[in-house]
Amino acid sequence: MTIIFENARLGLGVEEKKINSGDQEELVLDGGFLVPETNSFGHTFRDYNAESERQESVEEFYHIQHIHQSVDFVKKMRAEYGSLNRVEMSIWECCELLNEFRDESDPDLDEPQIEHLLQTAEAIRKDYPNEDWLHLTGLIHDLGKVLLHHSFGALPQWAVVGDTFPVGCAFDESIIHHKYFKGNPDYNNPAYNTKLGIYSKGCGLDNVLMSWGHDDYMYLVAKESKTTLPSAALFIIRYHSFYPLHKSGAYTHLMNEDDKENLKWLHIFNKYDLYSKSKIRIDVEKVKPYYLSLIEKVKN
Repeated sequence: MTIIFENARLGLGVEEKKINSGDQEELVLDGGFLVPETNSFGHTFRDYNAESERQESVEEFYHIQHIHQSVDFVKKMRAEYGSLNRVEMSIWECCELLNEFRDESDPDLDEPQIEHLLQTAEAIRKDYPNEDWLHLTGLIHDLGKVLLHHSFGALPQWAVVGDTFPVGCAFDESIIHHKYFKGNPDYNNPAYNTKLGIYSKGCGLDNVLMSWGHDDYMYLVAKESKTTLPSAALFIIRYHSFYPLHKSGAYTHLMNEDDKENLKWLHIFNKYDLYSKSKIRIDVEKVKPYYLSLIEKVKN
């Protein structure tokens, strides 16, 4: 029996407020999720200028990424990987495969990727116990990072991870380390360097080429497999690294009404994706049966 999660439209306001917890001041997220004010390195989250052991390597990552993520490159990658003829493996096998990798673009965490997947999913599960589709989305949202593995082509990190952004129009200045786009072949191309570029106002993000990486790849996998997850889940998968949109409000002129509705879910998801990162390990064997049951739901 196929389980179809309905794309319910709910009031999704997320409240942030300050509370005092001993000597530590924390943010509280609607549902009870405590949002730490510093990451596991003692810095504020997504602080790309903080001096840390990862600051220099993260900046160099974005330097390379911004030079190479062009319209031609994205089209080439979508053509090469869109056929989905690389490897067939289960969702849980993909999760375990990610144990081998750490995200070089992430200034907030240096733990294996499976830890991040489970931290995200478990935090969501605690606050939204009835939204099992969102739990599963938390588990699978980063599975496209298998592109780093040799079975999937061993793509370089700059072609797999990091913040995403549209190509085919001007690179918004809210994109982290924007200065490095000057080396991108599209930067001075008049067909691509205006606000709309090759797009039209309100065209819908489905019609926009995004920088290539794990987000777009996993989106293609889910879409082509005819998943029964709701459209909000696909939106989260494709745009969860699109920080210029959901953090800075850039590129909203390209959105249609469906995008605006799904963005509400992405704003909720992002809190867990970003702030659940920590050195606290999840007991994988304890939670594994629950997530295997969710996987079976969408398969049957």
